[in-house]
Amino acid sequence: MHWSEEIAEKLIERNPNKEEYVCAAGVSPSGSVHIGNFRDLATPLFVVKALQRKGKKARLIISWDEYDRCRKIPANVQAVVGDSYDKYIGCPYVDIPDPWGCHENYAKHFEEEFLNGIKPFGIELDCRYQAEMYRSGKYTKDIIESLQKRGEIFEILDSFKTKETGKSEEELRAEHDAEKAAYYPVSIFCPECKTDFTTITSLSEDCTEADYECRCGHKGHFNFLENFNCKLGWKIDWPMRWRYEQVDFEPGGKDHAAPTGSYNNSKVISKKIFNHEAPLFQGYEFIGIKGMTGKMSSSSGLNLTPETLLKIYQPEVLLWLYSKTDPTQAFDICFDDGILRQYFEYDKTLNEVRAGTANEFTQTVIYNTEVEGRQVETVPMSLLVQLGSIVNFNVPMLETVFEKIGTPYKYEQFADRLERAKFWLEQCSPESMNKLRRGRNWDVFGGMDENEKREIELLHAFLSTDGYSLDELNAELYAIPKRVYGEGFTDKEMKAIQGTFFKNVYKLLIDREKGPRLYLFLYAINKADYIGLLDFSYPATEAELTPEEEVAEEVVEERVYGEPDPVEPIKEEIDIDFFSKLDLRVCKIEKAAEIRKSHSCLKLTLNDGIGQRVIVSSIKGEYKPEELIGKKIIVVANLKPARFAGVTSNGMLLAGTNNACGCKVIFVDDMIPEGTQIK
Repeated sequence: MHWSEEIAEKLIERNPNKEEYVCAAGVSPSGSVHIGNFRDLATPLFVVKALQRKGKKARLIISWDEYDRCRKIPANVQAVVGDSYDKYIGCPYVDIPDPWGCHENYAKHFEEEFLNGIKPFGIELDCRYQAEMYRSGKYTKDIIESLQKRGEIFEILDSFKTKETGKSEEELRAEHDAEKAAYYPVSIFCPECKTDFTTITSLSEDCTEADYECRCGHKGHFNFLENFNCKLGWKIDWPMRWRYEQVDFEPGGKDHAAPTGSYNNSKVISKKIFNHEAPLFQGYEFIGIKGMTGKMSSSSGLNLTPETLLKIYQPEVLLWLYSKTDPTQAFDICFDDGILRQYFEYDKTLNEVRAGTANEFTQTVIYNTEVEGRQVETVPMSLLVQLGSIVNFNVPMLETVFEKIGTPYKYEQFADRLERAKFWLEQCSPESMNKLRRGRNWDVFGGMDENEKREIELLHAFLSTDGYSLDELNAELYAIPKRVYGEGFTDKEMKAIQGTFFKNVYKLLIDREKGPRLYLFLYAINKADYIGLLDFSYPATEAELTPEEEVAEEVVEERVYGEPDPVEPIKEEIDIDFFSKLDLRVCKIEKAAEIRKSHSCLKLTLNDGIGQRVIVSSIKGEYKPEELIGKKIIVVANLKPARFAGVTSNGMLLAGTNNACGCKVIFVDDMIPEGTQIK
C-alpha cells in the first residue's frame, strides 16, 4: 500500500463521518520558495488524492505565512537592495516593499513566483493569506482566548525547554515566575516603525486591551476587539489555525517532528488550550541537491524554485520523485547525470503501468504524477542528450537520427523533453557535450601501437562502404578487435581489448574516452561529418599541425608570505575573574560586504544567537565576502562599540596574525549553535 493511502485510512478511521477532510500546508514567502519546500505541498496533495480515490471529499489548503516577521534578508534580495532592507527586520513580510518593484509588496512577489511556478503541476489550491486573516479580525476571539490562558500556555512551552543546571531550585523558580509574568503569546506590530519589537506593559483583566511600548520609543494602547495589527507566536498560531480550519492532516520538516519540536508543543496547546484534537502529523526528510555547479547558482542568477527545476525536469518526473519516496526518506534533486537515471526509472515505471504489469504501489505512484491535459512520451532522455549535442539539437536531423536507429520518434513526441535536455547539457553538464573534432587527432593516433592503428584502419574501411545495417555495424565493432588480435584470448581479456578499441575511437572523434553507444552514434549521425577523422592514410595538414587556441585561464593573484614572526613572550598573568569579563561568543556570518571608504575592512553582519550585530574587520586582503558567508566565528561580544570607515562595529572577531600566514580568522565547527559562549 502506498504511504499516502495508509495516511488516508488513518484519517478515515479517526473521523469516519466527516463530510470533507482538510489537508494543509504552510509556506513562508520569506524569499524564493525552493523545491525543498515543495515536499510540504506534495505530501498533503497525495493524501488528498488518496482520500478522493476512496470516495471521500477532500481539499488542500495552503497557508501563506506572509504575516510572519522578517528575520533576515535573503542573499538574492540583498544583492538587489544591499543593506537598505535591514530596517525591515521585525516587520511582517506583507508590509515590506517588493525589492523589484513589480508587486504590491515583498510577500506578494514570492507568492506569485511560487504559484506561477507550480502551474505546470495542475495543483488545485485553496489559499489562505494570513495577513488578511489576522487584519480582518477573523482570529480576534482566538487571540483573546490565548491571552486569557497565557499562564497555561507558558507552562506548556516551558515544559519542553531544556532546564539550566548549576542553579538552585529557588533561583530557577524565581526566574520561572518572572518569565511567566512577562510572557504574552501575542506580538503587537508598532504603527510607527512597523516592527514587532514591542513589549506589552499591562493587560486589562478581560484581556481585550493592552498598553505597550516599542524599541523605537513609541508607546501606545491596543484594543484587541478593534485593532488587529498583532500576531500570535508560531507555536500558538499553528494550533489556533488547526481548529479554525478544522485541519485533519498537515506535514512538517523533521525539525518540527523532533520530541521537543514545534508539533509536539503545538499538539499539547491544541488539546489543552483550544480543546481541539491536533491533526495527524507526518514529519518528512529534507531534499538533497546533487551535482549542482557554480553555473547554476550565483553566476547564473538561478534559484532552485519549481520554475527553475522545470527547466530540466518534466512536472510528472518531479511528482514521481516525491510520490515514490516515503516522506521519512530523503532523496536527491540531480543536476549531474543522475537525472538521466531518474528519467530512465520514471519511464520504466510509467511503461509498466501502461502495460498493466505494475503492482498496486507503482500504480498509485504514477497516479499521483498525472497532470490533467498532458500525455508523457517516454523518449529516452539519455538519447536526446547524447545525440542532440552531436546534431546541435536540430529537430529535422534528430528525427532522421531516430529513424536511422529504428526508433522513429517525431518532434511532437520529444518536444517536451528536448529543451530540457538541451538546458541540462548546456547549463549543468557542459563537459558532457559530444562535439566532433575539427581535424584528425594525430597525438592520439601516434600513441597507438600497430594493432590499435590496424583496428582504426579496418573501421574506416568498413564505414567507407554503404548498405550496412545497424546490427551489422554493431557486430563489426566487436569483430574488428578479434580479427586484429586473433584467437587465444579469454572472454575477459577480449572484452578489455574491445574496450580499449572503443576508447580510441571516441578519442579520435570527440576527444573523450566514452560517449553515446558507439554503434548508434556511428550509424545515426552524418557519416561525412566524421569519416575523415578516422582516415590517417595521408599526412597531417597544416591546420591539423597548428594547435588550437586555448582559452586563457583567469589569473588568481597568490599572496606571498614571509618567515614566521618571532614568538612573543607570554603576557602578564590574569585571574579567572578578569577573564570571565570577556564575553566570547560563537556567531554566524550572515552577510559580508566591502566598505567603499576602506581599503582593508569588511562589514560583517552576524547572528549572535540573540539577534543581528555588525562588526568591522580588517580582513579584506585575506578573504572575499562570499567566502565568509555561512561560516561561524568567535567574537568578543561585549567590546565597547567603535566606528571604523564610517561603520559602527559591535565586537571584534578572533584571528591569528603572523607574517607567515597573514591574518587568518578562527572558524569553529558548524555544529556549535550561534550564541554559544566560549568558556
